[in-house]
Amino acid sequence: MSIKNVIFDIGRVLVGYEWMDFVHALFDEETAEAVTRAVWRTGYWHELDKAVLSDEEILNLFYSAEPKYKEEIKLAFDNVGQCVLRRDYAGEWIDSVKEKGYRVYYLSNYSHHLMQANPDALYFLERMEGGVFSCDVKSIKPDHTIYEKLFDRYSLTPEECLFIDDQEPNIQAARQLGMNAVQYIDYEQARAETDRLPQIAENNKE
Repeated sequence: MSIKNVIFDIGRVLVGYEWMDFVHALFDEETAEAVTRAVWRTGYWHELDKAVLSDEEILNLFYSAEPKYKEEIKLAFDNVGQCVLRRDYAGEWIDSVKEKGYRVYYLSNYSHHLMQANPDALYFLERMEGGVFSCDVKSIKPDHTIYEKLFDRYSLTPEECLFIDDQEPNIQAARQLGMNAVQYIDYEQARAETDRLPQIAENNKE
C-alpha cells in the first residue's frame, strides 16, 4: 500500500525543545539540577501533556519532588516558553512534502501551557491538514489511543502513513499499528527521508 500521508511529531522535530540549556541559563548548577529532577525527571511533565490534572496540581507534584526549590520551579514553569525554539525549516519542510501531493498532519505530546507560552514556534500549523495534540485527547504517545484518535479524526489508513518522531518508543508504537515510521535523528537525515518520497497524484491534496 502506498504512502499518502506524512505525520510529524513536533517537539525536537519541527521545534527546538532545549530545556537543559534553558534551565542552566536560569540557575546555578545545583539549582538547575534540582529543578530538572523535579520537572523533567519525575515523569510529572507528562501530566501536563495529558491535561487531566490542573496546572496547579501539576506544580504541586513538582514541588513535592524538590520542596526547597519551590520558587525556582515556579520561575522555570512560568518561563518555559523560552526553551521552545522556532525552526524556520519547519514550514519549508512541510511545504516540500505537500508539493509532492501528500497530506501532512501532526501527532504530538504537547501541553496547553507550552502552546500559550510560545505560540510563534507553532507558526507552521496552518500549513498542515490538521493533527492531534495530546492535551486535547488526554492521551500521550506511545499509548496507542492517541494514534487511533488521529486515524479516526481524519479517516487515515495506518499503512498509508509515514510517521516521523524522535523517540524510539513512539516509533515502535507506530509500527505496531501498521504505520511506516522514521526516527528523527537530525533535520538533514529526516529531510532526506521525505525527499525520497515519490511525487504522487495532485488530487490526493483535495
